[in-house]
Amino acid sequence: MRLRLLLTPPLLATALLPFAAVAAEDAMSAGTQRSAGAATTIAQQLDSLGYRYERDKTGDYQLTFRLDDERTQLVYVLAGVEEFGTHRIREIWAPAYRAPDGGIPADVANRLLEDSQSSKLGSWVKQGDMAVFVVKIPADASTQQLDDAIDAATRSADQMEAALTPDKDEF
Repeated sequence: MRLRLLLTPPLLATALLPFAAVAAEDAMSAGTQRSAGAATTIAQQLDSLGYRYERDKTGDYQLTFRLDDERTQLVYVLAGVEEFGTHRIREIWAPAYRAPDGGIPADVANRLLEDSQSSKLGSWVKQGDMAVFVVKIPADASTQQLDDAIDAATRSADQMEAALTPDKDEF
């Protein structure tokens, strides 16, 4: 295990309720499938990795990691699976930036686009008033692939949050 995990503080969870609500609404409008079997597999994988997590009201897995420099990073493993043709995809999300007035400023958006280009796994998306790093993996990804995706999302989001808001650690 490369990261230390924390239980999400209630205050942090409360601050992110709008994020979770938008995520759930977007997932449902995109035709996301939620199945008990997939959720059980994710829980088993997270348990085998020694990760502690909470389930939010939409059934997604919410994890908080403490990084080496004492920063924290919130990560969601979505319980739902998205389909496109024969592809079944699971998403791992990590928020990194909250826009002060709802719209992401052009300089921040351009920096996120540039970072997406160089990212080996995942890219940036706008979710409501937030910039979120999203890694998409096969729905039947191995435990190691899930762990790698969580690690990529965690590190990418925290590095961007530290760069964009150096004196804050909101997520």
